[in-house]
Amino acid sequence: MEKMDVLIKRVVTQDQGTWVGLRRKLWSGSKKMHAAEVRDFSSKRNFICFIAWDEDKKAVGFSEASIRPFANGCKERPVPFLEGLWVDPRFRGRKIGKKLVGAVENWAIKRGFREIGSDALISNKVAHCAHTAYGFKETERVVYFRKSLIR
Repeated sequence: MEKMDVLIKRVVTQDQGTWVGLRRKLWSGSKKMHAAEVRDFSSKRNFICFIAWDEDKKAVGFSEASIRPFANGCKERPVPFLEGLWVDPRFRGRKIGKKLVGAVENWAIKRGFREIGSDALISNKVAHCAHTAYGFKETERVVYFRKSLIR
């Protein structure tokens, strides 16, 4: 895979439309729902988003993180948590994800944290491999259950 120069930048107000579009590539939900979340997250001090821009100033990935009260497998409370990470499939394998995670790590370190949490669906083996490549260590596996109380 050829090397690619990307610029990792913290999201600013002008980037919110791009951020919404990137989120929709990772998570389901309407444009309206993601736009509302982006507006809400943008106003929070304990939330951050970075976008990776290629040489042509096109967005090719993003990372989001927040400070959570706790995270399974982490020792610190509160703890930074990698909420989302996505890189355009055409640009994977070029260390863009690693750079996006690195930006989140630097943000957390500047705030005095010594660890960061993350998660991935148990079936998402690609995400497990990516996390390992970024230096994360698996701490536990959980299966969530739900029971409706409406009869």
